[in-house]
Amino acid sequence: MPRLPLLHRLLPQRTAPDAANGHDPTAADPPAPKPRRRPTPPPGELRRERRALLRLREERLRDLGGIALEMYRRDRFREDLVLERCAELIGLEARISELEALLGNAKPLAGVPRSARCECGAPLLWGSRFCANCGRPVPAEGRR
Repeated sequence: MPRLPLLHRLLPQRTAPDAANGHDPTAADPPAPKPRRRPTPPPGELRRERRALLRLREERLRDLGGIALEMYRRDRFREDLVLERCAELIGLEARISELEALLGNAKPLAGVPRSARCECGAPLLWGSRFCANCGRPVPAEGRR
């Protein structure tokens, strides 16, 4: 009888179904447990990260414009550099949209009234008759 390496002797064989008890080990494996979901960070922490990312985005956007201007001025266009900076900006915008989605799903604090919002998403000031952003008339229940 040929000797098997120690590793093969210690690990169970999964090549063929166990004929002795009619059990197929690949078919009867229990489902893997679901990974635990982490709790959502507090809204204040999400807003702080969002503000920092917005500042960084504005800085990188300004830098991208400066890079494009310098490339035009020197008549040497480096497409790889522009693409790299644009990809970085797209990644920042994706994270910002994730944070905004999380903040939209955050539960408001108990006892703190939510501010009224227009259909365009802009906050409505107390007593205003029109949205300051888009000019839509504010319904009577939104005026408070």
